[in-house]
Parts: sequence; C-alpha cells; structure tokens
Amino acid sequence: MLGTLTSIIGILATVALSCAAVLLRSLTPAAGAVAAVFGSFIVVVGGFAFLALLILFVLAGSLATRYHIAEKTRDHLQEGQHGERGISNVLAHIVIPTILVGIYGLSPGALPASALAFLYTAALAFGAADTFASEFGVLAGHARSILTLLPVTPGTNGGVSAPGEAWAFVGATTTAAIGFLLFSLFSAPTPPVALFVVGTTLAGFVGCQIDSVLGETLENRGYLTKGSTNLLGMVSSVLIGGGILAAAGGRL
Repeated sequence: MLGTLTSIIGILATVALSCAAVLLRSLTPAAGAVAAVFGSFIVVVGGFAFLALLILFVLAGSLATRYHIAEKTRDHLQEGQHGERGISNVLAHIVIPTILVGIYGLSPGALPASALAFLYTAALAFGAADTFASEFGVLAGHARSILTLLPVTPGTNGGVSAPGEAWAFVGATTTAAIGFLLFSLFSAPTPPVALFVVGTTLAGFVGCQIDSVLGETLENRGYLTKGSTNLLGMVSSVLIGGGILAAAGGRL
C-alpha cells in the first residue's frame, strides 16, 4: 500500500486521467467517475504498476474503439453514440481487477503479490482480447458462429472471424508482455517471465472464447447482458489463470 503523499499523487493522477477520458469522449461522465473511484483504490492498494497497466488497457481500448468509427457507426456497430464506453462496460472490466487488489490488501497471505500480478494481468489480457476481437473483428465484413461455424452477421454475439481471433491473441499477448515489463520496472514480484507471459496470454485468450460462447448461448437468449457476459468472461480468465498457477506449483 502506498504512503500518504504517493497515494495523493496516485489519486490525483487517476482523477485527471479519468477526466481526460471523459473530455475526449472515450468514456461517458458516469463511466469516468467509476473509473476514477476504482482506479484510485487500485493505485493506493496495489501501486503504480497496476494503475499503469489499467491506463494502457483503457487507452488501447479507446484507440481500437475509435478505429474506423465512421464505418462502425454506419453499420450500427459502434460503442455508445460516438464510440464512448458507458458505465456498464467500465464496471464489467474493472470490478474483477479491483476485487483482486482488494483481496491482496485485506489478506496478503491469501493472495501473494506475485499471484496478484499474474491474475490481474490475466484479467486485463481478457479485456484487451475481447475489445480487440470486437473492434477490429467487425471490420472483417464476415463472421461465423463460434459453436456451429455457420455464417452470422458481423457484430452478432458469438460471431467470430479469423482477423478477430488474431487480434484477440495480439491483445492478450501485448497485455501480458507489457504487464511483465511494468511489474519488473516497479520492482513488483512476479512469477518467472515465461510462466507469466504465456500463462496470462493463454488465460486472456481462452477467456475471450468463453465470452463468445456465453454471448451465443445466453446473451442472445436474454439471460445475460453484454456487461454481465464480459464480467463472466473475465472471471473465467482469472479462474484459468489460477489453474495455471496451481499447475505450476511452487514457482511463484
């Protein structure tokens, strides 16, 4: 946990960045407020490495969302009215990382610092994979059901494409690699580099596929919303990450 002065600096930085995201129309005002509150908690309890990775995730997601926004808007595939992300989307992607940091803050023995860094990165690797797959995949102009492989309209829940899957892998991999670099830069404990990068990439990418399955089987039937589907997809990535750590044994 940060000291008083560094905590104030971290909170001010978080609030400033959230306001900037709102002014740039990357987030709605309500979503920006949520990001500021949760982000402040993350930086105070977890540290600047956790905040930095979260900021990079939000920035990458915003750029991906704005990419070819006119084309997405024409086809009614954009986020919000002009590419901005709302409170439901922000909550779906920030609640789990915040809970992980909270568990560590309350009981470091229950979640070692190295395991926290791994699972936190796995959660954001899912977020990046899901965002990249959606925002770049819809531009492919074609998609198939993840379960039946039959053609579906781009943007359909559960619809996937080769470009979308490739971008999902890119999102997960880059988040994993940048996460390790950030935690190393801030001298935060992590598992060995190969385990960290490969494990978090795998957890994020597979979680993205689970998200698509949930979208086709439950969201399309009205049992889940987009936000709850994303939330469960991120939970699955964290559980997969936990399984990978357990299988790795005492390599934390």
